[in-house]
Amino acid sequence: MLFLNNEVTSAVLTMPDVVRALEQSYRDLATGVGVCRPIIDLCLPVDDERVYQWGTMEGGSARSGYVAVRMKSDVLTETGPPGARTQGKYCVRPGAFCGLILLLDARTGEPLALLNDGVVQHLRVGADSAIGAGLGAREDARVLGLFGSGGVARSHVEAFLTVRPLERVQVYSPTRAHRERFAAEMSERHGIEVVALDTPDAVHEGADIVAGCTDAVGDVVLGRRLHPGTHVTYIGGRPDAEALDRFDVWLRLGTAGVPDALPSRATKDEFVTYRAQPDAPVWQRHTPDRGRRHPPRDAPVVHLDAVLAGRARARDDDRQVTFSERGNIQGAQFHAVAAVVYEHARERGLGHEIPQEWLLQDIRD
Repeated sequence: MLFLNNEVTSAVLTMPDVVRALEQSYRDLATGVGVCRPIIDLCLPVDDERVYQWGTMEGGSARSGYVAVRMKSDVLTETGPPGARTQGKYCVRPGAFCGLILLLDARTGEPLALLNDGVVQHLRVGADSAIGAGLGAREDARVLGLFGSGGVARSHVEAFLTVRPLERVQVYSPTRAHRERFAAEMSERHGIEVVALDTPDAVHEGADIVAGCTDAVGDVVLGRRLHPGTHVTYIGGRPDAEALDRFDVWLRLGTAGVPDALPSRATKDEFVTYRAQPDAPVWQRHTPDRGRRHPPRDAPVVHLDAVLAGRARARDDDRQVTFSERGNIQGAQFHAVAAVVYEHARERGLGHEIPQEWLLQDIRD
């Protein structure tokens, strides 16, 4: 088995690779040869301020023969006033994180690789949003309004450029130095105009695509500021109630399947959370609706499988306000992208070998 760190992933993985891998994985789900489940979180109080969260997501494809589980070990905090709260996370100490992807061969059961998830995570969320924008944004979309200036925001600029020839990015994040550094870096890297803005409202002005890529846990996409023809997506932060009402088309890229013999366990929620000590005071300090990223009952939803089959469209005219979100199919992303990293790393002789005998045993479970 190979251990593949973020440096190896950065050396072998490109954004077009990730977009192609996710598109194929979503086709596998649509045709029934792929399978995944929603994110499962186990949460335990640490003290009156902090929560421990163990999160996993899994998926695989009978076509490719790959299966993967992504695992995260986080201590979570939330800070800030109501309406402007942000979530922090760490493992062991602030600034350190533990996220791993275990890739397996479904034909033999062999563990193939263990990957750091950081680079994969940033690229896959950007690619996912790009797939939605490629279907839902206007063909003449040239201006991106962006909330957030971290790693996920960086990957989104790169990803959107694979589906639309952006000419301008306008970005807001609360810390001036962060957004100005982001603007300078992205402008130099991609050769386009990138402007740091002083107010969040200004992000919407003239934007053809609006993307939330922030660690805020409140509303960032404002319905009163959306113009006809805008395409919206978000990873962090969320649309407010007025924005939800303005979406003419809600594109959902997929929904995890129903467990065999347990139809009551089916869910459209992105996260399924199990809590220890559910009455502990710490839960009052943490956002309660993390798992509820699914369409309102009356939303005009179209599904990717219908779009791929030509039965529906993600945009019918240039004045519609469209929205795209992945659904609860993260598990279907990680096996597809990790497989690309593994295959490229093997071809180039990269990674650290872990002896297979360390992982196998002669005691049947």
